[in-house]
Amino acid sequence: MIRTAEADKGSVLYVSHGGGPLPLFGDPGHAKMIDFMRGLSGKIGKPDAILVFSAHWEESVPTILGTANPPLLYDYYGFPDEAYSLQYALPGNPELARRIHAMFSDAGIDSKIDTVRGFDHGVFVPLMLMHPEGTIPTIQISLIKGLNPARHIAMGKALKGLLQENILVIGSGFSFHNMRQFSRNAGSIADPKNNLFQDSLIEYCTKRTSAKDIEAGLAGWEHIPGARYCHPREEHVLPLHVCFGLAQKPGTLVFDDYILGKRAVAFSWD
Repeated sequence: MIRTAEADKGSVLYVSHGGGPLPLFGDPGHAKMIDFMRGLSGKIGKPDAILVFSAHWEESVPTILGTANPPLLYDYYGFPDEAYSLQYALPGNPELARRIHAMFSDAGIDSKIDTVRGFDHGVFVPLMLMHPEGTIPTIQISLIKGLNPARHIAMGKALKGLLQENILVIGSGFSFHNMRQFSRNAGSIADPKNNLFQDSLIEYCTKRTSAKDIEAGLAGWEHIPGARYCHPREEHVLPLHVCFGLAQKPGTLVFDDYILGKRAVAFSWD
């Protein structure tokens, strides 16, 4: 169960963020996910800062968005005009960006700060549902090109110290991301291969008690039954690896329902 925020402790959350901007327009295929995301702020509380690892940004090294007022990056196509005029004046956090850059350096991980790029929809879609007021200073960090799972777990480990502060870390991905299999016209679709994969994620992330065992399972995630069916490309599952790297312990299943006709999950750690 997600806790109420404590003043001196952070929390970690992996979410399935849905299809583009559709959750912001009340899309029926996202109804369960929308309800879940809107209810999170009351369960987690209000953090002093938010850090998001989005599936929609990859760089050669971890790259930290370090400007005070990032714009929104409408990194999707084929949606109605209003999807490209969304406004959400979410503040950045340059001081935290510099601290994170130093933490990566201390861990022997090369990184850089970007002061040009904006927040992509992996950031602003879930946060507009969770915190529509848009007042919490927020940092986005990229994934690493090559999408090596062990490197993403290590990236999370390097930032573990942030959990001593009232910071919310979000891994924004999608536990099922086979674009050809989604449906906007179905509430749920029977899918044994997806069920195998989602059940395995639940097993690894919530039921195994050894951090070493969990890490080994996630590092070899593509050997889980149904893995490559659910993720032809792994960018939407790797934010989960970062989250585990930060937490280093079993998490809690906080969402298990259907988005765009496919079962998807979310986890929290506190």
